[in-house]
Amino acid sequence: MSHIRLTQVEDLEAAAPGLRDIRHHIHQHPELAYEEVDTAALVASKLEAWGWEVTRGVGRTGVVGTLKAGDGTRRIGIRADMDALPIVEQTGLPYASATHGKMHACGHDGHTTMLLGAAQHLAATKRFSGTVHLYFQPAEESGVDSGAKKMIEDGLFERFPCDAVFGVHNHPGAEPGVFLFRKGPFMSAGDKAIITIEGVGGHAARPHLTVDPVVVAASIVMALQTIVARNVDPAQPAVVTIGSMHAGTANNVISSTAKLELSIRSFSPEVRELLKRRVHELVAAQAASYGAKALVEYIEGYPVVVNSDAETEFAIEVARELVGSENVVASADTLMGSEDFAFMLQKRPGTFLRLGNGVGEDGCMVHNPNYDFNDRNLPVGAAFWARLVERYLGQ
Repeated sequence: MSHIRLTQVEDLEAAAPGLRDIRHHIHQHPELAYEEVDTAALVASKLEAWGWEVTRGVGRTGVVGTLKAGDGTRRIGIRADMDALPIVEQTGLPYASATHGKMHACGHDGHTTMLLGAAQHLAATKRFSGTVHLYFQPAEESGVDSGAKKMIEDGLFERFPCDAVFGVHNHPGAEPGVFLFRKGPFMSAGDKAIITIEGVGGHAARPHLTVDPVVVAASIVMALQTIVARNVDPAQPAVVTIGSMHAGTANNVISSTAKLELSIRSFSPEVRELLKRRVHELVAAQAASYGAKALVEYIEGYPVVVNSDAETEFAIEVARELVGSENVVASADTLMGSEDFAFMLQKRPGTFLRLGNGVGEDGCMVHNPNYDFNDRNLPVGAAFWARLVERYLGQ
């Protein structure tokens, strides 16, 4: 198919206003993990209107669109996530979340819209020979029992098989339109620990008659900081973050219990096991030293995102063709964030890439109440997916 003109970014510029409308609608109506009913319905209706074969309810609220052209036997899968986060939006945008406490603070509204833009363009042009499956996935943010895992368990790759699978995430800290890639391990494994401390409650004025779980919790928080600092090889990346701490309801009452929730990140299996062991050991020792009890519920979450070499190199070539080498980072730094796309990469070769969302004041970090996806990326991302398909399913 080398004689056929491949998709350029300018081919999607005319569609950009419509894509913005879709993105803003999804942003204004965020849905949390496995609640993406309206988002899934919107995706399905758009795909069907453009001539895609649509399957609903894959992995509970997931949607798969399938399009075939020519007589090619190769198959490609592309994934976009659809879920929002339990965050109160503070952007003040005219299309800000209409649902208090729910927000697209990670850009999944943009990921979904870019893939829809590619879907519309591919259906209109069909400059490929083979089969395209678009995986619109729920519940990437769940951390446990995630949408990728659920879709795979629901027979994703048996029902909608692909020879390679691709996914993207926006990347605050790089300019819009800049693509970032990395072969091999790219994003960390992500685990979760819930620590419940059982003390003895009582009156705030009589602490000697209690076992104060707040003091125990504070001691555990400080002790946990030593794991990465003093137990993990400094050459190995690892993170232990206490993201949630709850105890008590009144200033004059010593609570009976306290609760901590941890986010734990690593790259190597050995470090991952070390972190788990040391969390258990330190929590038990700290609690015992105060006469309290502590229960640790340790939940293994997402594995390491490992990109396959050939598919990553192929995607790099496509990006360079599309936006020029100056806008492609072929060997980006590893990231301590986690992604359930890792489950898909365990089943099929492929790559997970990043797309710059802005720098400085324009590059608000994800999971922040002031974050917003950069609409400048909509035609760029859509064009990249379309060209990737045309190249992968070319002759």
